[in-house]
Amino acid sequence: MSDMSEVKKFMRMPAVIEATGKARQTIYDNMKAGTFPQSVRIGPRSIAWDATEIAAWQKKGSDERSKSD
Repeated sequence: MSDMSEVKKFMRMPAVIEATGKARQTIYDNMKAGTFPQSVRIGPRSIAWDATEIAAWQKKGSDERSKSD
């Protein structure tokens, strides 16, 4: 049996928009540019983002803003 602490949590688009404050198209544009975490397919017509990758992206952005202050 696998350890439950290793189970990945996923965020769907509405949650990613709320967490980042970015518009849907901006998220896709940033993914294409390689500046935002890539989505993963979780079903035939469903995509989501790894919640830990979104959190790391947010932390990286806040760390960069702190350095520029």
